Amino acid sequence: MPLEPGLTHEIHITVQESETARASGGETLPLVLSTPRLIGYLERTCHLGILPHLSAGQSSVGVVVNVRHLAATPVGMRARFHAELLEVDRRRLTFKVEAWDEVEKIAEGVHERFIIDQARFDERLAEKQRMLGGNAA
Repeated sequence: MPLEPGLTHEIHITVQESETARASGGETLPLVLSTPRLIGYLERTCHLGILPHLSAGQSSVGVVVNVRHLAATPVGMRARFHAELLEVDRRRLTFKVEAWDEVEKIAEGVHERFIIDQARFDERLAEKQRMLGGNAA
Protein backbone atom coordinates (compact mmCIF):
# COMPACT_ATOMS: atom_id res chain seq x y z
CA MET A 1 0.00 0.00 0.00
CA PRO A 2 1.59 3.33 -1.03
CA LEU A 3 2.23 6.17 1.38
CA GLU A 4 0.00 9.11 0.55
CA PRO A 5 -0.71 12.49 2.13
CA GLY A 6 -3.63 12.37 4.54
CA LEU A 7 -2.45 9.26 6.40
CA THR A 8 -2.89 9.79 10.15
CA HIS A 9 -1.86 7.98 13.30
CA GLU A 10 -2.25 8.53 17.05
CA ILE A 11 -0.76 7.15 20.21
CA HIS A 12 -1.84 7.71 23.81
CA ILE A 13 0.29 7.64 26.95
CA THR A 14 0.07 8.37 30.66
CA VAL A 15 2.98 10.55 31.77
CA GLN A 16 5.37 8.65 34.05
CA GLU A 17 7.84 10.21 36.47
CA SER A 18 10.72 8.77 34.41
CA GLU A 19 9.59 10.93 31.45
CA THR A 20 9.74 14.25 33.27
CA ALA A 21 12.01 17.25 33.03
CA ARG A 22 13.11 16.51 36.59
CA ALA A 23 14.13 12.93 35.73
CA SER A 24 16.29 14.03 32.81
CA GLY A 25 17.50 17.45 33.93
CA GLY A 26 17.74 17.54 37.69
CA GLU A 27 15.71 17.90 40.86
CA THR A 28 15.18 21.65 40.44
CA LEU A 29 13.01 21.01 37.36
CA PRO A 30 9.26 20.29 37.54
CA LEU A 31 7.54 16.90 37.38
CA VAL A 32 6.11 17.49 33.89
CA LEU A 33 6.55 15.72 30.55
CA SER A 34 9.96 16.78 29.24
CA THR A 35 10.36 18.33 25.82
CA PRO A 36 12.73 15.57 24.61
CA ARG A 37 10.19 12.89 25.60
CA LEU A 38 7.37 14.85 23.95
CA ILE A 39 9.38 15.04 20.73
CA GLY A 40 10.22 11.34 21.00
CA TYR A 41 6.53 10.46 21.22
CA LEU A 42 5.74 12.66 18.22
CA GLU A 43 8.50 10.93 16.23
CA ARG A 44 7.24 7.51 17.35
CA THR A 45 3.71 8.41 16.26
CA CYS A 46 4.94 9.27 12.76
CA HIS A 47 7.09 6.14 12.50
CA LEU A 48 4.39 3.77 13.72
CA GLY A 49 1.89 5.34 11.34
CA ILE A 50 3.98 4.61 8.26
CA LEU A 51 5.43 1.26 9.36
CA PRO A 52 2.58 -0.86 7.91
CA HIS A 53 3.12 0.85 4.54
CA LEU A 54 6.86 0.17 4.27
CA SER A 55 8.38 -2.71 2.36
CA ALA A 56 10.18 -5.54 4.12
CA GLY A 57 13.64 -4.37 5.19
CA GLN A 58 12.66 -0.70 5.32
CA SER A 59 12.41 1.57 8.34
CA SER A 60 12.47 5.32 8.92
CA VAL A 61 14.62 7.86 10.74
CA GLY A 62 13.83 11.39 11.86
CA VAL A 63 15.77 14.13 10.10
CA VAL A 64 13.98 17.39 11.01
CA VAL A 65 12.05 18.41 14.13
CA ASN A 66 10.40 21.82 14.43
CA VAL A 67 8.04 21.61 17.40
CA ARG A 68 6.68 24.15 19.89
CA HIS A 69 6.07 22.75 23.39
CA LEU A 70 3.04 24.85 24.36
CA ALA A 71 1.97 23.63 27.81
CA ALA A 72 3.13 21.48 30.70
CA THR A 73 1.63 18.04 31.36
CA PRO A 74 1.99 16.62 34.90
CA VAL A 75 2.78 13.06 35.94
CA GLY A 76 -0.30 10.84 35.78
CA MET A 77 -2.09 12.83 33.10
CA ARG A 78 -2.91 11.21 29.76
CA ALA A 79 -1.54 12.69 26.54
CA ARG A 80 -2.51 12.08 22.91
CA PHE A 81 -0.02 12.43 20.04
CA HIS A 82 -1.28 12.91 16.47
CA ALA A 83 0.60 12.81 13.16
CA GLU A 84 -0.69 13.59 9.68
CA LEU A 85 1.40 12.88 6.59
CA LEU A 86 1.47 16.09 4.54
CA GLU A 87 3.97 15.34 1.78
CA VAL A 88 5.81 12.42 0.20
CA ASP A 89 8.91 13.36 -1.82
CA ARG A 90 10.48 10.05 -2.80
CA ARG A 91 11.90 8.82 0.54
CA ARG A 92 11.38 12.09 2.47
CA LEU A 93 8.13 12.34 4.42
CA THR A 94 6.76 15.54 6.00
CA PHE A 95 4.28 15.39 8.88
CA LYS A 96 2.12 17.84 10.78
CA VAL A 97 2.39 16.83 14.45
CA GLU A 98 0.27 17.85 17.43
CA ALA A 99 -0.27 16.71 21.00
CA TRP A 100 -2.91 17.29 23.66
CA ASP A 101 -3.23 16.42 27.30
CA GLU A 102 -6.57 16.06 29.06
CA VAL A 103 -6.92 19.84 29.33
CA GLU A 104 -5.28 21.53 26.34
CA LYS A 105 -3.07 21.41 23.27
CA ILE A 106 0.51 20.85 24.45
CA ALA A 107 2.52 20.80 21.20
CA GLU A 108 2.41 21.55 17.49
CA GLY A 109 4.89 21.50 14.66
CA VAL A 110 6.41 19.76 11.66
CA HIS A 111 8.52 16.62 11.53
CA GLU A 112 10.37 15.05 8.60
CA ARG A 113 11.38 11.42 8.34
CA PHE A 114 13.44 9.58 5.76
CA ILE A 115 12.70 6.04 4.63
CA ILE A 116 15.81 3.87 4.89
CA ASP A 117 16.91 0.43 3.78
CA GLN A 118 17.73 -1.12 7.15
CA ALA A 119 20.51 -3.42 5.87
CA ARG A 120 22.27 -0.57 4.04
CA PHE A 121 21.88 1.70 7.08
CA ASP A 122 23.33 -0.96 9.39
CA GLU A 123 26.27 -1.52 7.02
CA ARG A 124 27.08 2.21 7.04
CA LEU A 125 27.07 2.17 10.85
CA ALA A 126 29.33 -0.87 10.88
CA GLU A 127 31.69 0.92 8.49
CA LYS A 128 31.86 3.88 10.87
CA GLN A 129 32.76 1.53 13.69
CA ARG A 130 35.45 -0.14 11.54
CA MET A 131 36.93 3.32 10.85
CA LEU A 132 37.51 3.64 14.59
CA GLY A 133 39.07 0.22 14.83
CA GLY A 134 35.82 -1.38 15.99
CA ASN A 135 35.61 0.69 19.15
CA ALA A 136 32.03 1.76 19.69
CA ALA A 137 31.50 4.74 21.97
